[in-house]
Amino acid sequence: MSSSSTGSESSMQQSNLSSLLMERMEIAMEIERRQRTSRLRFYRPYKKQVEFHKAGAAYRERLFMAGNQLGKTLAGAAEAAMHLTGEYPDWWQGYRFSGPIVMLAGSESYELTRDGVQRLMIGPPMNPEDWGTGYVPKKAIVATTKRSGVSGALDSVTVRHKSGGVSTLLFKAYEQGRSKWQANTVNYVWFDEEPPQAVYFEGITRTNATGGLIALTFTPLQGMSEVVRRYIKPGDDPGAVDRNVTQMSIDDAEHYTPEERAKIIASYPAHEREARTKGIPALGSGRIFPVTEESIKVAPFEIPKHWVQIGGIDFGWDHPTAGVALAWDRDADVMYVTKVYRQREATPVVHAAALKAWGSWLPWSWPHDGNNDTAAGQNLATQYKAQGLNLLREKATFEDGSNSVEAGLMDMLDRMITGRWKVFSTCPEWFDEFLLYHRKDGKVVKEMDDVISASRYALMMKRFAKVKPSNTGWTFTDRKVV
Repeated sequence: MSSSSTGSESSMQQSNLSSLLMERMEIAMEIERRQRTSRLRFYRPYKKQVEFHKAGAAYRERLFMAGNQLGKTLAGAAEAAMHLTGEYPDWWQGYRFSGPIVMLAGSESYELTRDGVQRLMIGPPMNPEDWGTGYVPKKAIVATTKRSGVSGALDSVTVRHKSGGVSTLLFKAYEQGRSKWQANTVNYVWFDEEPPQAVYFEGITRTNATGGLIALTFTPLQGMSEVVRRYIKPGDDPGAVDRNVTQMSIDDAEHYTPEERAKIIASYPAHEREARTKGIPALGSGRIFPVTEESIKVAPFEIPKHWVQIGGIDFGWDHPTAGVALAWDRDADVMYVTKVYRQREATPVVHAAALKAWGSWLPWSWPHDGNNDTAAGQNLATQYKAQGLNLLREKATFEDGSNSVEAGLMDMLDRMITGRWKVFSTCPEWFDEFLLYHRKDGKVVKEMDDVISASRYALMMKRFAKVKPSNTGWTFTDRKVV
């Protein structure tokens, strides 16, 4: 065979190889393009994400409360895209809309909405040519409108639905207040990051006519806020049956190795660690009682006969009237919260009747504002005394005559830290307030503090606590009790 023939065959082989490589490259590029522009098809959720999605079939309001970088926003974006397009995967067990929908989605600011919700759903905000690389497939994006004043931010997206119609996605932000969430009736609202309570209720209102769904995805860095409390500790709220919370910790995130998890956990401040890695409401540096609930909670037990007891009451109307019973183990100097009462918009007749059931002998401590005249002309303390509640003669003060709120709170905190303040597990109202009680700009926030305040009054007047009489018909009186 001639050298020219050999060279020709070699050239052909190289040409064929080059063509094959080019073909494979084109196939790989096409696969990569399809993956980038059809991201929704390749969504494979973790177990906790599946749990969140599935709950949508049974509950109207859902909260996915997870640590940072664990996939909560990603799960929210993927589900939102399914509802907008009608493209549900075979494994889907969540709610299915039967046709096109109107959706509101947003976060704390328009910049954060752009960089979080919009980026995951549509694609890189600053690269319009890449829009369609998020969870809403490129082929499904019919039109977009831009938001003025925020570079790269969109105001709305029109999305093609598999039924042939179109869905509408409206981007919002909390920073402008509840009024900006007012819109026509919508089918679905997605809050990424915790919304203010007013904004949250506005979202619910937008879905009332349709019976639409509410989804929240956030890390609970604001602690036991009213929105979190709505899910975690709803009390006797009848609407709680239509709400669900899914919590995801770093241990549920399959993309981290054990070594990576340990490093991430260690990187956070102690007071934020549980929120950022486990999705547990943060203790927060602003909390007045930065101790865990478990460290002060105890199972109820029968109070020893030689322990002394005292009650504390905080008067209220639009905010609740609250009552607390304390038992004091003087030998160990440990205080136990044994009973709690809390009710709003009721008269002293109602409150006194409920509290007297704890024992007519029990002395009651009351606040200084109990001497303020009411519209009826009688001060509150006098009204309760008239109903037979065993109020102490003097308003709540320390032994030196002072009544500092801070001193009382620090006394309670010191006892908690040293194991000398315990609360019966049968007092859920007390723990509700304990988790919410905080400072803002250094000042105590006077909200949801009624039971805590009643506890403080009782603690201040512990010197007047009495042993429960063995004869239940016996009523204790002395110069300090009326």
